[in-house]
Amino acid sequence: MYTAKNFEHLLGMNGFSDTLLKNHFTLYEGYVNNVNTLLKKMNAIREERKSGVEDRKEESAELHRRFGWEYNGMKLHELYFENMSKESSEIQESSLLYKALVERFGDIETFKNNFVKNVATFRGIGWVALVQRDDSLGVIWIGEHDEGLLANSNILLIMDVWEHAFMIDYGIKRADYVSAFMRAIDWKVVEKRAEEASR
Repeated sequence: MYTAKNFEHLLGMNGFSDTLLKNHFTLYEGYVNNVNTLLKKMNAIREERKSGVEDRKEESAELHRRFGWEYNGMKLHELYFENMSKESSEIQESSLLYKALVERFGDIETFKNNFVKNVATFRGIGWVALVQRDDSLGVIWIGEHDEGLLANSNILLIMDVWEHAFMIDYGIKRADYVSAFMRAIDWKVVEKRAEEASR
């Protein structure tokens, strides 16, 4: 079973009200609870099979389908909160990530422009992520938690662009939220993810 992580150290972060963050933490905790509920139900069906009880294939299939949505919702939120900080930081030019971004996008500003203008402010709900897939970096859109996440890709940086991530503070001004998020990135975490993904 999973335990919700505590992200209250982010309270007081510039550009994000405590009300918005607390609501977002509660939503994340809901994903954790739903994952645990689904696991219990799937385990119960598995135990019934062992006992020779009539198979509940349709129910089992639906639980497994739903599990992907809830599990990804839990994990994507954890990655999101983990790559944010109250202390603003800049990407280090000596880092593996910096060099890889420059190689892939030409320079850091072009990467940020692609991340923000070409994907993050695109209409729709979902997530925008910088991922390492195979030997290349790319910016992708993840729609419904379980749609658009490329198999065998490592998420290095992720931003939640569902309405709950910004509407309390920014209304429909998503671009203002995106700007606040870009200032809140914990580049040390992102750089560490890149190093781990390259091993």
